[in-house]
Amino acid sequence: MAFRKISFAPGEYYHIYNRGNSKQKIFHDIEDYRRFMGLLYACNSTNSFRIYSLNKGENLYDFERGEQLVGIGTYVLMPNHFHILITSTENGDLSKFMQKIVTAYVMYYNKKYKRTGGLFEGKFKAEHLDTDKYLKYIFSYIHLNPIKLIDKNWKETGITDKEKALRFLAGYKYSGYQTYSGEERRENIILNKKLFPKYFPTAQKFSKEILDWITYKGSQ
Repeated sequence: MAFRKISFAPGEYYHIYNRGNSKQKIFHDIEDYRRFMGLLYACNSTNSFRIYSLNKGENLYDFERGEQLVGIGTYVLMPNHFHILITSTENGDLSKFMQKIVTAYVMYYNKKYKRTGGLFEGKFKAEHLDTDKYLKYIFSYIHLNPIKLIDKNWKETGITDKEKALRFLAGYKYSGYQTYSGEERRENIILNKKLFPKYFPTAQKFSKEILDWITYKGSQ
C-alpha cells in the first residue's frame, strides 16, 4: 500500500494536483468544467448529498454546506489536469474533501461517457507550501497555467505577445482568476480568501502581479 509522504495540518497551505490516466482528458466540454467547479463548492462540506440527484452543475451551488472541510485559495482546471491551492480548516479534513470530489466527479464522468474504472493517475499529489515566498509563487503559477493552451513552451522561451496572453487569461473561465480580477460570478463563492494571506487585496494589485510575471517571462 502506498502512503502519502506528507500529512495535512490545519492552517497549513498545500498545492494539490492530479491528471488523467496516461494524460487523458478529464474535461471535454463546458458541462464537465462546470460540474467540477460546482463540486469544489458542494463537496467542501461536512454534509452529504446524493450526487445523482443533482443533474446540472448549477444546482450544486444551492447545496446547504454547513461547516467547510477546507479553504480554497484558488484553482485552475486544464483539459487533462487540475491544480488547487488549499488549506484545511480547524475541524476539517483535506483528504476527505479530495476523496469526495474525486469520487463524485468520476461517477459523473463515467455515467456521462459510458465508461468504468479509474479516471485519474493514482492518488492526488500534494506539496506543502511551507514558506511565504513559495505560497505566493503558487498563486501566480496556478493562475498562469492556462497560457500553456496557447503557447505550450512559454515558460522556457518567454511570452512574445503579452496582450494576447492577458486577454486569454481574462477570458478563461475555469479558474479563480476572475474572482481575483474582480469579476462578479457565482463561482466566486468557491474561494475562501479570508484563510489566505492578503497578497492581492484589490483587483488592481492582482492584475499588476500577473502583468509583472508575464512581462518578466516576455523579456527572457
